[in-house]
Amino acid sequence: MRFFNTILFRFIVYLSRYTGTYLFITSFAFSQPSKYPQHYFRNPLDISMELAANFGELRPNHWHMGLDIRTNQKVNLPVHAAAEGYIAYVGIRPQSFGRFIIINHPNGYSTLYAHLNDFYLKLHQYVLEQQHERESWAVELEIEKEKFPVHKGQFIAYSGNTGGSQGPHLHFEIRETKTDRSMNPLLFGFPVKDGVPPSIYKLAMYDRSIGTYYQAPNFFLLKKTDSGYIIPKMPVIKTGLSKISFAIQAFDKFYGSQNPNGIYTSRIFLDEERISEFILDKIDYAESEYINAQLDYRLYKSGKGYLQHLSPLPGDAGRVYHIYNEDGTILLNDTLLHSVTIEVGDADENFSKLNFKIQYDDSLSVNKFKRPAEPGFIPNYVNVFEKTDFEAYLPEGCIYDTIQHVYYRSNAVSINAVSALHQLNDNSFPVHEEISIRIKPTKEIRTEWQDKIFIQRNGSNAVIKPEWQTNNSEKWLSFKSGAFGSFVALLDLAPPLLNDLGKADTINLSPSSRILFSPADISGIKNFRAELDNKWLMFTNDKSRNWIYNFDERCPYGVHHLKVLVEDLVGNKTIKEWWFRKFPYTPPVKKKKSRKKGKSTTNKKTVTKKKK
Repeated sequence: MRFFNTILFRFIVYLSRYTGTYLFITSFAFSQPSKYPQHYFRNPLDISMELAANFGELRPNHWHMGLDIRTNQKVNLPVHAAAEGYIAYVGIRPQSFGRFIIINHPNGYSTLYAHLNDFYLKLHQYVLEQQHERESWAVELEIEKEKFPVHKGQFIAYSGNTGGSQGPHLHFEIRETKTDRSMNPLLFGFPVKDGVPPSIYKLAMYDRSIGTYYQAPNFFLLKKTDSGYIIPKMPVIKTGLSKISFAIQAFDKFYGSQNPNGIYTSRIFLDEERISEFILDKIDYAESEYINAQLDYRLYKSGKGYLQHLSPLPGDAGRVYHIYNEDGTILLNDTLLHSVTIEVGDADENFSKLNFKIQYDDSLSVNKFKRPAEPGFIPNYVNVFEKTDFEAYLPEGCIYDTIQHVYYRSNAVSINAVSALHQLNDNSFPVHEEISIRIKPTKEIRTEWQDKIFIQRNGSNAVIKPEWQTNNSEKWLSFKSGAFGSFVALLDLAPPLLNDLGKADTINLSPSSRILFSPADISGIKNFRAELDNKWLMFTNDKSRNWIYNFDERCPYGVHHLKVLVEDLVGNKTIKEWWFRKFPYTPPVKKKKSRKKGKSTTNKKTVTKKKK
């Protein structure tokens, strides 16, 4: 695709120079009619379509892949099918989509509706049957085409706040059914008013002769004028760098909203020739993590906000960038004055422009950034790091830019540690594909304990279950990690902690509306199972470590036996059992007291206390 775009653009440039109509041709060539069906899909809610987040908004480790439609801080608003089709997939995914539905449509697209409180009755009953059949609250079900057909506007669910939602809203996506690639819904003609062009706040310049992770970019303050954005008091950027790129901080807004949304596209021109651009029109979930290559990741991890690179990093293999020269960077091979234009646009083709001049100055060519002494980890290559009792293997697509080796080894302070603490860089360097790591234990481990070991990363709750491997007759612990950081092997012999329902022989739960458990363990909870009178009982675990059962018809009035099993990551188990009673409950009537001193009210009669 990049090769085709490069050839097409060069042909247009050649033709425009020959005919003298460059500006007209470039604008025409890249402003083509919409290739997406317009107004085929309806607003899935009955209220006006106001957005809390748009497609492409910047999120930790991913672009936002749909629209977050406001529900006015309410739950249980009716959700409707955006077009005719059939329900092809339904699921309950904790700390993610929560309850969600996917509908396939005859035009080759699918729509997704997430964070739902509940499904419509027929679908709810089907999902409930599947949960009990599989004995699992979290389920994901592929459904036959004929089972749940829907028409456009049909009620399918209630809006909610389930899963990873931080507040009531409806997450809505449009996907290509064949590829499952998420599309930008704002390209499909929804009634979202957007006549406000994006705002550009910051510009940063990078030396691309070295890695971007080992430099502090040059920042430039911007000012908005009637003719576009400028760099005030600096008509020309003079630099001693011969290979450069730029990044911007920019946000988009809609009519009547101050919410900062993500931008749709940005492109950079050198002397009116397009060098590079990114377009957030369609993104595969498998490649959404490439956002970490688009961002100045170390700046973001330090809490200093988002900067989006206008030229791809060398290890970025995603689809959002389109480059029109060798690598999308700018080469300054002379001392002439060059013009740079940066355009930032939204999905409704509202654009903001930044214009400035740039010039190479050889007297400024002393590199302000300390160049690394050794190449370290190099993108697009397999990288191997080896020490006496620690090894790391980085596959070819693991990193986006050059990263130096920073390694420390120290004795672990934890009493249940069975290895040294190994630090390989830190998590301010992004990782795309998982790193394969091996650690050699420093202690002899009894055979019956060898399955009770877990890896703790960065001294937190990020835990990994390793496997044993034999290397030259020595046993090593092998695992994969999606981040750099510190790693230590720990032994977990303690069963999980589980709170009690009560201390009585038969606990009275008549006043209660639910049962809640909060199991805890140093290696994490792998499995939770509850049985009521020897039958599986469904507890939910939507947002946190709490497991909750709300009393329903599965627990009729009477005396019952409850058994709960909790298993941690390494197989330690805790089992607890209780007898409890559940009967209709009427709260006791409280006696009313008079507010006047010396008086009390009983059975609506006022009695005056006599003074002694």
